[in-house]
Amino acid sequence: MHEKLSSIYDNVLRRNPGETEFHQAVREVLESIGPVLGKHPEYAESKIIERICEPERQIIFRVPWADDRGEVQINRGFRVEFNGALGPYKGGLRFHPSVYLGIVKFLGFEQIFKNSLTGLPIGGGKGGSDFDPKGRSDREVMRFCQSFMTELYRHIGEYTDVPAGDIGVGGREIGYLFGQYKRITNRYESGVITGKGLAYGGAQVRTEATGYGCAFFVDEMLKARGTSFDGRRVTVSGSGNVAVYTIEKIEQLGGRVVACSDSSGYVLDEKGIDLDLLKQIKQVERGRLNVYAERRGHNATFVAGRNVWEVPCEVAMPSATQNEITGRDAAVMVGNGCIAVGEGANMPTTPEGIKVFLEAGVAFGPGKAANAGGVATSALEMQQNASRDSWTFEFSEHRLEEIMRDIHDRCLQTADEYGMPGDYVAGANIDGFRRVADAMLALGLI
Repeated sequence: MHEKLSSIYDNVLRRNPGETEFHQAVREVLESIGPVLGKHPEYAESKIIERICEPERQIIFRVPWADDRGEVQINRGFRVEFNGALGPYKGGLRFHPSVYLGIVKFLGFEQIFKNSLTGLPIGGGKGGSDFDPKGRSDREVMRFCQSFMTELYRHIGEYTDVPAGDIGVGGREIGYLFGQYKRITNRYESGVITGKGLAYGGAQVRTEATGYGCAFFVDEMLKARGTSFDGRRVTVSGSGNVAVYTIEKIEQLGGRVVACSDSSGYVLDEKGIDLDLLKQIKQVERGRLNVYAERRGHNATFVAGRNVWEVPCEVAMPSATQNEITGRDAAVMVGNGCIAVGEGANMPTTPEGIKVFLEAGVAFGPGKAANAGGVATSALEMQQNASRDSWTFEFSEHRLEEIMRDIHDRCLQTADEYGMPGDYVAGANIDGFRRVADAMLALGLI
């Protein structure tokens, strides 16, 4: 790491003790942008990097609610408004027991550069709670969401901060959150939250966007190497929204997804994942993958408690959670013939894993680039809300594809410009950083 950047990183560690995921996200960016300081000394002189590493605002609040037995439960809510140089803060809400300030800050920091890469006018933020919607009734989820929004509403707005969904926050939760916002404010501000249902201001393709966008990005990486998804054996981790629509688009592009996972294990289906069955079990019944194997019959095998990355594949799409691919996993994947990785989740590969992939010449699409389709389509939803308009599925998907292909090309071109051909990690970090840094310089001392 550049000496100046190493000093900045040491200061981040000192000021943010115990926030290991945030430390990892900052280090990954700082290790890439050293060459930028040689061409742009003004970034160092104005302490742009130090300012980017410090959130503009961190909000932590109590979320009390009553469960179905009438017992009072107390969770903790977060919203980190990290950087608004390019537009209103934009980023999802995550409801999961693992959520604490370090997780939210890592996600918000990543969101700054991801949103910058889209080329759309949105800043970076993130939020959530340690509430676990799994196993809770619809009424309990509604009461929690209403309590959460009762505090959050005072911090958000279509020109201020626009939340969306993330792990544990889907269409059900977004509906409850928006309903409470409307109830409290007495205003129908569609643009205050994205990921809404089509009946009340949502956008076509938003549900599919992260998965579709990741598949589009990896398709471009493969094309850059003179190949494609056609006939490729693919493994996808996770079986939530991102994973399901990654599988759907890969199948449309000619690939064959043979495995996916959830927290209980993974399912191997050599004939290719039956998408209709997977959607029924995971999205309608909210069931586990062992049920998929039972219903699929002899075609599928459920492997409990094991890592999906032991399944040989040519293309890997980690779409579950952070740090799910270790250096050891990456070495196994390379040995099994993996040629491309597209991160559908946020920071799913450890630094050791990334190093293994890059040294082996694997085409590696980092999450801030590869999974930017979700937030890009959220910004398109904001456009439609602002203009009281509604676009067709075909037009919306075309815009998403254009954005993802543009992100791919700019990452590749930026990596070439700085003498790191084919390094999408460096290209994404540098290109995302430059746009934010230039905006901050233009706006003065912010």
